[in-house]
Amino acid sequence: MATMEKMSSEEFSAQVDKLTHFHEQKPVRDIRVVGVMQWGLMPFIAFFLTFWILSYPILWPVSILYLIYMFADPSPERAGKQPSWTRKSTLFRWFADYFPFKVHKTADLDPSGNYLFGYHPHGIFGFGTVCAFSTRAAGFDEKFPGLKPHVLTLHQNFLLPFYREYLMLFGLRSVSRKSCDTILQSGPGESIVIVVGGAQESLAAHSGYMDLTLKRRKGFVKVALSTGASLVPVISFGENELFYQLKNDRQSTLYKVQQKLKSLFGFTVPILIGRGFSHFYYGWVPYCRPVNVVIGAPIPVQKTPNATPEQVDALHEQYVQALVKLWDEHKDTYAPHRIADIRLVD
Repeated sequence: MATMEKMSSEEFSAQVDKLTHFHEQKPVRDIRVVGVMQWGLMPFIAFFLTFWILSYPILWPVSILYLIYMFADPSPERAGKQPSWTRKSTLFRWFADYFPFKVHKTADLDPSGNYLFGYHPHGIFGFGTVCAFSTRAAGFDEKFPGLKPHVLTLHQNFLLPFYREYLMLFGLRSVSRKSCDTILQSGPGESIVIVVGGAQESLAAHSGYMDLTLKRRKGFVKVALSTGASLVPVISFGENELFYQLKNDRQSTLYKVQQKLKSLFGFTVPILIGRGFSHFYYGWVPYCRPVNVVIGAPIPVQKTPNATPEQVDALHEQYVQALVKLWDEHKDTYAPHRIADIRLVD
């Protein structure tokens, strides 16, 4: 990644001033923002609900039973059937329409097959994974009938009471190896969506750039080889434009602190700026920027349970080439104001 210089407070103010064009948009008074905020606030709601319930001793027996069930239940690592009403959810229709999100198809996907969708980039929150794959709001079901995609997320998310149930309602599952193998071998159409760059990539989510953490990420390739699932590259044009992130040069104190937090807790803490609820304040609501999720052609994979490192490297290189090609074919349409082309930085 190109080196970013450290900024003084004056330079930071100048960077913030560059965001004024974002605030030419109307204040956030649209009902659609409810769809966005419910997704972002749900873990906090679940957290406080948990502590509120635990504050009543009379509810401890029920709480203990629920916790036993939560840790014993293998559902986060199984396919399961997503309720149809969640895919048609009005809240998520508002969510998708707010930006808006739209899915673009470049090739047919046989509904009898199994697919591993590699989603790029992570962005700050990876909103596109949910809007594009966990609901029909962006047009996935109409374009790819018969497929049953499951967005995979950090296992830590399933350790928060109530939030785990909410995630599973929308088809999300743990990103563990067991989960990947189980889902992809559960039947025709069963597929998984992996944000390959993970939390690390969120620190590179800067407007105008497509810097991906992919060079050494080969676990998803091993999963495809062991199950025979076809690899499908996906680029979410606009995902990095939804927030402004404070520049974080790799030699800066900020970046080092972010890396330390990641090593301790498994997630990163980007310093971000979004829009507020009026013309006069910045906030944490994402900007209304169109996000175009382009789903590439499948890469057939021969099932190879004991793949050699050379086979893994070869398929990884094929995937990278397909991803770069997908970018080149659509960048002028969906990223006309880009600052740089796609770059593999890790």
